[in-house]
Amino acid sequence: MLALVRIILMTVVLVIICILSCLYCLLRPFHRNNVYFTAKYLGKVTKIFGLDVEVRIPQSVKAISPAVYICNHQNSYDIFTAANAVLPNTVSVGKKSLKWIPFFGQMYWLTGNILIDRKNTNKAMNTIALTAKKIRDKNISVWLFPEGTRSNGKGILPFKTGAFRTALQANVPIIPICVSNMHKKVDLNRWNNGKIIIEYMEPISLEGSSKDNIRALTNTTRDNMKAQFERLNIEAEQ
Repeated sequence: MLALVRIILMTVVLVIICILSCLYCLLRPFHRNNVYFTAKYLGKVTKIFGLDVEVRIPQSVKAISPAVYICNHQNSYDIFTAANAVLPNTVSVGKKSLKWIPFFGQMYWLTGNILIDRKNTNKAMNTIALTAKKIRDKNISVWLFPEGTRSNGKGILPFKTGAFRTALQANVPIIPICVSNMHKKVDLNRWNNGKIIIEYMEPISLEGSSKDNIRALTNTTRDNMKAQFERLNIEAEQ
């Protein structure tokens, strides 16, 4: 019964947030803070699931903008948990097909997120250059999931290099973000589903890097995030 109530409540709240966000965005479409404004409300949905979300942002990160943020991607709940950690002047990069999802898709597009066609390799490469140009021209940060898909309990999957190539072209740092384990964390029939920790890691400068060593840097960053992910899991469970 509790699960049914939560699902209905979540659906109603999500639709309301999307509609209000769209109306707000019509006043300033594609503004660089539309995503931040909407994310503040999406993040509150975690309370419906009985989740306590703690966000940790070091001073070294707060002083840097723009940047390319990379975050581990676990499941569909990420839209609510990760939303709590979105900083001002940040947009995300998502699949072009998202804009066809009723209410959510229109909100995602109007808030100014960048939509890409993953099925077209040439367009995907052009997207890296386009995203880098938007970072420079609009002074915005970009949020990416370098795994490219949900891990669904498999830890942190291998990273693609797109986020790092984007940061290199835009001449901005990479800032990793770790979200503690969400796999089977939420039981909709349980009142309290525990704690999730979201932690920004230290910025990674790409100064001196080149296209030739991007793969090595990508792998090293993934290894560091995996180690941090495991540490956060232990802490969250305690």
